[in-house]
Amino acid sequence: MNDYLLIFLISFLIAVFLLVFGIPLLRVIKFGQSIRSEGPKSHYTKAGTPTMGGIAIILGTIIPFIYFALKFNISKHDILLILMPFILYGILGFIDDYLIVIKKNNAGISAKTKMLFQIIWAAIYYFVFLDKGMKTTINFFGLEFDLKWGYGILILLMLVSSSNAVNLSDGLDGLASGLMIIALLSTILLAFYYKNLPVLIFAFCLLGGILGFLCYNFNPAKVFMGNTGSLALGAALANMFILLKLEILLIIIGFVFVLEALSVIIQVSYFKLTKGKRIFKMAPIHHHFELSGYSEVEVNLIFWLIGIIVGLIGFILGIRVFR
Repeated sequence: MNDYLLIFLISFLIAVFLLVFGIPLLRVIKFGQSIRSEGPKSHYTKAGTPTMGGIAIILGTIIPFIYFALKFNISKHDILLILMPFILYGILGFIDDYLIVIKKNNAGISAKTKMLFQIIWAAIYYFVFLDKGMKTTINFFGLEFDLKWGYGILILLMLVSSSNAVNLSDGLDGLASGLMIIALLSTILLAFYYKNLPVLIFAFCLLGGILGFLCYNFNPAKVFMGNTGSLALGAALANMFILLKLEILLIIIGFVFVLEALSVIIQVSYFKLTKGKRIFKMAPIHHHFELSGYSEVEVNLIFWLIGIIVGLIGFILGIRVFR
C-alpha cells in the first residue's frame, strides 16, 4: 500500500509542479479559453482562462506510470495497451484546443473529422488488443459471452462515447475532474479486487494527476483541462474497464457522464423533431441546472453525490455479481 501511496503522491506533485509554472506561461502566450456565445452568460467572464491544463494530467500520469510499471515488471504489451487510448485521444484533443486558441473561437477540428480520428484510434487499439491475445469475451452480470469480431464494435462504442461524454461534462469548474476522481476510486477498488496490477498502477497515477489539476480547476478555475484532458480522460476510463473485463460497469460507474451525453442527444433530437422546441433549458444537463438557479458549486455537489452513489453500486456489483 505504501508503494501505491508513493505512486499517487509523485503523480500529484508532477501535475502541481507543471501547473505552477504552466499556468503563467499559458497566460503569457495567451492560450486562453474561448466561450461559446450560445452558452450561459455567466460563463462569459471565464473567457481567456488558461486552457490545455490536461497536458499536466497526461504528463503527471504517464511519467510515473512508465517508471513504476517497469519497476513492477509490467510487460511492455500491457503498458502499450494502457497508454494507447490515453495518449492518442489526448493528442487529438490537443490539436483541437490549439486550433481553437489560434482561431480565437470554438471552431477547432470539425465534428466529422474529430469523430473520424476517434474511430481510427479505436480501430488501431482493437488490432493491438487482438495482437496481444486479449479475450473478446464480455462479462454480462456474471455470464460470459464471446463477441468475436463484435468486440471491436464494443471497443469502438466505449472509447468514442466515453471520450465524448467526459468532454461534454467538462462545462463547469471542477465538474469533470471531480467526477473522474470519484469514478477512479471505484476503478481502483475493482482493480485491487481483481488483482489487475497494470490498471491499478495506472489508476493511481491518473488519480494523482487529476487531483493535482483539481487544485487549480475548482471554482473559480485558474485553468481548464480543455479537450486535451477531457478526451484523454474519457478514453482512459473506458480502456480501464475494457482491460478489467467489466465493460458493462462503465455505464453504471460512469452514469453521470452517460446522463450528460444523453441530455445532448435528447435535446438535439427533440429540437429537430419539434422544429425549435426544447426539453431542457440548455444542454448538457449541467447547464439546465445552472439556468434553473443553482450555482456551479451546487451543481457540482449534486452531480458528485450521484457519482459517489453509482460508484458504490458499480463496485458492489463488480465484486458480487460480475465475479
